[in-house]
Amino acid sequence: MKKFLIAVDLQNDFVDGALGTKEAVSIIPAAAEKIRGFDGEIFVTLDTHGENYLDTAEGKNLPVRHCVKGSEGWQLNKEIASALAGKKYTAVEKPTFGSIDLPELIEKAAGGENFAVELIGLCTDICVVSNALLIKAHFPEAPVSVDCACCAGVTVEKHNAALETMRSCQIKII
Repeated sequence: MKKFLIAVDLQNDFVDGALGTKEAVSIIPAAAEKIRGFDGEIFVTLDTHGENYLDTAEGKNLPVRHCVKGSEGWQLNKEIASALAGKKYTAVEKPTFGSIDLPELIEKAAGGENFAVELIGLCTDICVVSNALLIKAHFPEAPVSVDCACCAGVTVEKHNAALETMRSCQIKII
């Protein structure tokens, strides 16, 4: 069985930048260790916005400029980038919470074989849950899991609520 790891938005702006939290900072060592030890294919999502972010629907609802392509905040956290060094991975830029391209990329990488998907990253209650639900909807028979020790939400309460939502949708929380 093929194994895929989805590292969601482990970018500077979500760790210790514009939208960073102490909880996000605290999961970086575990996320980096997960990446270093993972034996399978890795997809890395990158929240990607343009200079016009504040004029977008998302920007009007979350008026904090972040993850503008090419900026320091858009870059992967240094510890995560170091863990990925020498690993084969596919970067997936996404303009919003969930990547509609990710399921197609997973299907192509699986090449008709059975597979399992594990997700880690930021923020549990926005981009992790969005991508986990998209993947589970596209592949209802595939095992999908989230390592909660390698995720952080906007708040601890929202992190826990997102984990419960994913459990309810038959995504295994490890």
